[in-house]
Amino acid sequence: MILVTGGTGLVGAHLLYHLLKNDEKIRAIYRSKERINEVKKVFSFYTDDTSLISKIEWFKADITDVPSMIPAFVNIEKVYHCAAFISFNPRDYREMRKVNIHGTAIIVNLSIDAKVKKLCFVGSIASVGDSLNGELITEENEWNKELDNSGYSITKFGGEMEVWRASQEDVEVVIVNPGVILGSGFWFAGSGKLFSKVYNGFKYYTEGITGFVGVKDVVKVMILLMNSDVKNERFILVSENKSYKEIFFLIADAFGKKRPSIKINSWQTNILWRISSVLSLCTRKEPLLGKNSAKSAHEISKYSSEKIKNTINFQFEEIEMVVKETFTNYED
Repeated sequence: MILVTGGTGLVGAHLLYHLLKNDEKIRAIYRSKERINEVKKVFSFYTDDTSLISKIEWFKADITDVPSMIPAFVNIEKVYHCAAFISFNPRDYREMRKVNIHGTAIIVNLSIDAKVKKLCFVGSIASVGDSLNGELITEENEWNKELDNSGYSITKFGGEMEVWRASQEDVEVVIVNPGVILGSGFWFAGSGKLFSKVYNGFKYYTEGITGFVGVKDVVKVMILLMNSDVKNERFILVSENKSYKEIFFLIADAFGKKRPSIKINSWQTNILWRISSVLSLCTRKEPLLGKNSAKSAHEISKYSSEKIKNTINFQFEEIEMVVKETFTNYED
């Protein structure tokens, strides 16, 4: 049997569908029944068969709570660890450490105890090292703890370190480091906000560059790696390196909306995140823009996916096609 954590998130929900399509027996962790409705919505993008989701053994648990997780590992042979806390708000740092590092440590420990055969961990390009001399970033680039890293980057790197520990205890592991993941569902969280903002007339853009990838490609690679002899390796998953300007324009064109027309420079975002932080202290609400988000909006980071392409002969879908397909499923 396969165990999936984070099954009610973007990657997890799409992964569950593709695993079911392969007739796998699945146990999926959930925390609230309301989130399962989000998975049903994702499934509706693929099929009209509303009974498909009933084939999943839903298991209520908290990955940061050992007693609730122990029964989840009974008769488990493979684990897909997709659960993560994603935030660029400094106030969430403790919770991110709890989920992304401590929670992953629990998954690793229980995988070792249960003698799980293979573990797939969904990391992030945020835990891959920066470019050297402007060259493409590969899996060989070392993450530098001395830099001004975001809390999310720090905790995802910490999670990876826990997973490597499993590889020393007879559990085969594979780690995927996706870029910004685009795909249908969860329109008001994560990358889904890119679509909802542009749909509602977002006017601004920056010219920072990063790696983007479709969610379907991410889950397909994960399944291929888990069903292969590949072990104890990590892989960057990026279809194309594009600027935020290009992504916003692609989304606007798909919706038939006006393209964002106001370029925001780095000095402007530096002012905005400081103002936003002060307002956040006064209102106790999440800042509209954080320091690390402001910084990443202008950074130029280009990634190479040659390793995964060569390892399993995988070809990524073009981002323009990913955006167009995602647009067809959009609901405001």
